[in-house]
Amino acid sequence: MPAASPRPPQRVDGRTARSERTRNAIVDAHVALILSGDLRPTADRIAKQAGVSLRALWSHFADMEALFAASGERILLQRDEAHRAVPVELPLAARIDAYCHQRARLLEHIAPAAKASALKEPFSPALQSYRRSHVDRVRTELKILFGREINGDETLLAALTATSMWPTWGTMRDAMGLDQEAARLVLIRTVTALLAAR
Repeated sequence: MPAASPRPPQRVDGRTARSERTRNAIVDAHVALILSGDLRPTADRIAKQAGVSLRALWSHFADMEALFAASGERILLQRDEAHRAVPVELPLAARIDAYCHQRARLLEHIAPAAKASALKEPFSPALQSYRRSHVDRVRTELKILFGREINGDETLLAALTATSMWPTWGTMRDAMGLDQEAARLVLIRTVTALLAAR
């Protein structure tokens, strides 16, 4: 019996590949503009940054809400790629220090996106959804890392979560004018006090 013929290599439709590249370029441009400090980029600026026409932008995204959803997903992915789990077997003080060091780094990275989101979030279901995703990720990390200390105390978990989120960090960095290191030390002191009070 003759050997079966090898299956021909799967061909990627050229138009589909180009469409995906264009879509990614638009999302990349939107995220890049925000991270560079353009907190309210217009469709014109996004298209120009992406090197595409406005018509191409609107053919890939029905409206800005759809683009917010795609960009929010990209920022969450970047956050997940930059995150490194802190070993739960470390002593409490070492866990707190490592956790706060990482939170400070990640919060600094997302600062422009968080500020941009705050301008539109009240009117954007997509941005509200991604905010909830951020909160859920932080809650989950805290429950794993400080599970022994939290011991099912939902009020303590809520306090730790609120302390770890952008609004608290933004208050320290912008409203209070603390530099990154000073804000990190406040975060360490607050998390330590909350866990010690337990």
